[in-house]
Amino acid sequence: MQLIVQQLEAMFLGAIPTTLLFIVLVAAYSVLVQGPLTAVLKKRRALTEGAMEDAQKAIAEAESRTADYGEKLRQARSEVYKVREQRMKQWNAERDAALDAARKAAALKVSQARAELDTEAAAAKQTILGSTGELAGQVVRAVLPAAAGGSRS
Repeated sequence: MQLIVQQLEAMFLGAIPTTLLFIVLVAAYSVLVQGPLTAVLKKRRALTEGAMEDAQKAIAEAESRTADYGEKLRQARSEVYKVREQRMKQWNAERDAALDAARKAAALKVSQARAELDTEAAAAKQTILGSTGELAGQVVRAVLPAAAGGSRS
């Protein structure tokens, strides 16, 4: 058994330099590779997250501007519709006023024409009434000489 213990001692003594070399390599790896690599990865992650946050902020700002633009566009359209409606009302009022003036002018012309016709009809009636006696005499003369001429023969 002592032989086994001696052999184990020799193995452990032979493993000490390997163990020390392994510890030195792990420490060197931690200092030279893992530390800078971790720092770079942290920096990259921070930059990526910062870029993502910046992108989200830019998206939110763009959405806000889009909403503002949409609201301004709706207001402008509403204003245009109001102005258009006012112009249509004004044009309709002007058209109605022009139609009313035309109707009044037409009614005035019709009444003047009626008055002229009534005057001409009254004058014609007076002329006919004034010449009724003369026309009656002419009719009597035209009828009587024919009757008188027929009794002489």
